[in-house]
Amino acid sequence: MLAFAGPLVRAKSLQQVWSLLSSEMALYGFDRLIYGFTRFATPNGVGALEDALFLTSHDRQYFNRFIGDRMFLHAPLTRWVQENKVGSCSWGALWTKPEDLRPEERDVVAFNIAMGVTAGYTIAVPTPSPRSYALFALTGMRGLTQKDLDETWAAHGPEIEVKCNLAHLKIASLPIDTARTKLSRRQLEVLEWVALGKSNQDVATIMGVSVPTVEKHLRNAREKLVVDTTAQAVAKLTFLNQMYVSATEGTEMDLNREAGDSMRRLFATVPAHDG
Repeated sequence: MLAFAGPLVRAKSLQQVWSLLSSEMALYGFDRLIYGFTRFATPNGVGALEDALFLTSHDRQYFNRFIGDRMFLHAPLTRWVQENKVGSCSWGALWTKPEDLRPEERDVVAFNIAMGVTAGYTIAVPTPSPRSYALFALTGMRGLTQKDLDETWAAHGPEIEVKCNLAHLKIASLPIDTARTKLSRRQLEVLEWVALGKSNQDVATIMGVSVPTVEKHLRNAREKLVVDTTAQAVAKLTFLNQMYVSATEGTEMDLNREAGDSMRRLFATVPAHDG
């Protein structure tokens, strides 16, 4: 456990965390992962996907269909996560009982099987807020059956679950890059001063600009974050750990710029949706 936890504690980016977790899960026979996390769920759904973080080691074709086309909203394991909130579930516990599945859930299972996603486990991570959801979908290596993975889980399930929970806690402590249009350095700076209790006039004096300029930065920031008030903008940035994260002069914030093939986020192809 220390061989995994030590580097995890020292990780400074989502890429490092994801690389560590992907390598660790492969040791147990899980080589394709999806992680989903949102702090902006609604009473009737997961909230706007632009405000969520998705990480994956699946190929882009599968990820674009499963997440981009919102198939995951109808996955039987998504319903299980919403109903149980915490713990782990073998895919065989649901997939082998098609009579208990809804028609749209059977369609998702058929799609997964056609794409070689045939066996695995889902972990629901406990979160402190009813508006937060976090989960891991762990797909077994090709050639492994659900029986094989169930045997692995019987021997190592608790430690796998703990490692995924630790990875989530680390991810949740880092700046989270979502599909929303990113704030400029000046927009971020204005919000940071407001969060410290400064008035628009104070901010204008500190930054050496006019009050209308400050108001314009705040207005544009609210539009990008899709909120109605400046207080909501500050709250959203705080939830995403993006407050006091510097950006290069004249540019938008570019969090986690080392992103590569091992970590993919679906951005512009995910339209707004609250279901």
